[in-house]
Amino acid sequence: MALTQDDLKRAVAQAAIAYVPDDCIVGVGTGSTANFFIDELAKIKNRIRAAVASSEASAKRLQGHGIEVLSLNEAGDLPVYVDGADEITRHMHMVKGGGGALTREKIVAAASKKFICVCDASKLVDVLGKFPLPIEVIPMARSYVAREVVKLGGQPVLREGFTTDNGNVILDVHNLQIMNPVELESALNQLAGVVTNGLFARRGADVLLLGTPDGVQTLTA
Repeated sequence: MALTQDDLKRAVAQAAIAYVPDDCIVGVGTGSTANFFIDELAKIKNRIRAAVASSEASAKRLQGHGIEVLSLNEAGDLPVYVDGADEITRHMHMVKGGGGALTREKIVAAASKKFICVCDASKLVDVLGKFPLPIEVIPMARSYVAREVVKLGGQPVLREGFTTDNGNVILDVHNLQIMNPVELESALNQLAGVVTNGLFARRGADVLLLGTPDGVQTLTA
């Protein structure tokens, strides 16, 4: 019987548990694959101290399993952060933020010694940009940022009816071929009113656990 996408996500979530040290505070991402990881984490919750969540939704799921959730300010630096991606290259550069949690995800990733990315094989690409690039924007800057993004060759679309956990809006930028992710990440973050963008290139993944029909593949930076 063919494996479903959920089967592949579950397999990488299970594989990620091996990267969680005993008695640690673990950083936890957001999204469907991260949810599978949270469910796996629940099985070893007596081995960990607590978790730091990158979204309110993940915090609720963790707490529902009886796992203590700390703020990053309480926790300090983390040994490991586990999260999915909307796209990832073999250089470990990612596009994230399809679920809208990109800013908190980027902060928790930055505070973590090791970033374990968990994905199914459909997320591995040669060039980033097919998945629209999310940019979190302070509401008053929305139109200004959109005009600047058009100058960079992108087509920004407001994510209708969506507000981030930080109270901001998201522009999803279509039709970018992202040949230099590090450069573009920096350029977008320099625009006044941008909180952050969904390029995770300056701080990419350290390990990619890729779910394939032939099992979990491990790629490293």
